[in-house]
Amino acid sequence: MNRNREIIRTSITGIAGNLLLAVFKLITGTAANSVSIITDAVNNIADGMSSLVTIIGTRLSEKEPDKDHPFGYGRIEYLASLIIGLLITYAGFDALRSSVLRILHPEPVDYSPAALIVVGAGVLVKVLIGFYTKSQGEKLSSQPLVASGIDALNDSLGSAAIFLAAIIYLMSGAAIEAWVGVAISLLIMKNGIVTLRETASGILGEAADVKLAAAVRNSINSFPEVEGVYDIAIHSYGKERLVGSAHIEVSDQLTVAWIDNLQRAIIRKVKEDTGVEMMGVSIYAINTRSETTIAVREAVREIVHNTEGGKEMHGFYIDLVDKTMNFEAVLEFGVRSVESFHAELLEKVKAAYPEYDIQINVLHDFTE
Repeated sequence: MNRNREIIRTSITGIAGNLLLAVFKLITGTAANSVSIITDAVNNIADGMSSLVTIIGTRLSEKEPDKDHPFGYGRIEYLASLIIGLLITYAGFDALRSSVLRILHPEPVDYSPAALIVVGAGVLVKVLIGFYTKSQGEKLSSQPLVASGIDALNDSLGSAAIFLAAIIYLMSGAAIEAWVGVAISLLIMKNGIVTLRETASGILGEAADVKLAAAVRNSINSFPEVEGVYDIAIHSYGKERLVGSAHIEVSDQLTVAWIDNLQRAIIRKVKEDTGVEMMGVSIYAINTRSETTIAVREAVREIVHNTEGGKEMHGFYIDLVDKTMNFEAVLEFGVRSVESFHAELLEKVKAAYPEYDIQINVLHDFTE
């Protein structure tokens, strides 16, 4: 299955459906003098434009890597989502302005049977478009499609509210359609802001997907020489270009040639198993020759766990001759600063092993 082709096909379906709805609603809303129906039509146009942006972004993301962008153009999908969020937010703001003006300067509306049919059909079509687009987005791991699908499902609620307002007006004469327009506008703006927030989070860099990180860990752990896997980082350059790195612990008795072959085998297997390109597999040598070093390692691990915020220790290596000790300590997010944790931990370890030159690297868990 060609992912980009499916995204474009789904987007074209969304454009066709939304433009068809927009035309009928504009005609019906103008004839009925209904600001809520016209507002809903504007929202459909914005949705169609969002799908168009998705197509453009998908096409641009297909560009081959070059010297300026060696990892390709996959992240253009983030920019497409950003533009979609801005379009949705602006459409909501403009619709809100029109609805407020209608509240301040009310005008009579004239709902006809044709208007009710158009609005009712709009609800059904929006639900179908929403479920289809959202499911395709989740299947294809396309953030713009998922955003468009959720937006469409929310829009169907707005269209249903318009239908209900029309029924209330025909039965009681109470004109609430301008207020319904306000509600729809606020809903549109909320969807736009949510899309912007989620896109910004992706641009800033999010933690690796837990299942994907676990799959990478399991793939690396399948090698008997690997004693532990840590610090897995996965960076997305588009859903079809995932780049990763990890630290592994191996015995200090392995030769350089053996380690080189191991790294190459790990890179191949992780790519085959998960699709992630491992750009770096860093090595921690762990002591395996002395009961003394193993005992010290476990004692230091206990100190890390008993220090506030201490989550894990790895990469431990001690040289009994040179009197040096190196390890990495993982700090829980949001508990305390790296500086205070490092200072307290260093003080505790030095107190237990004053004769050693101790080097501690503090970091957070990238996959937490």
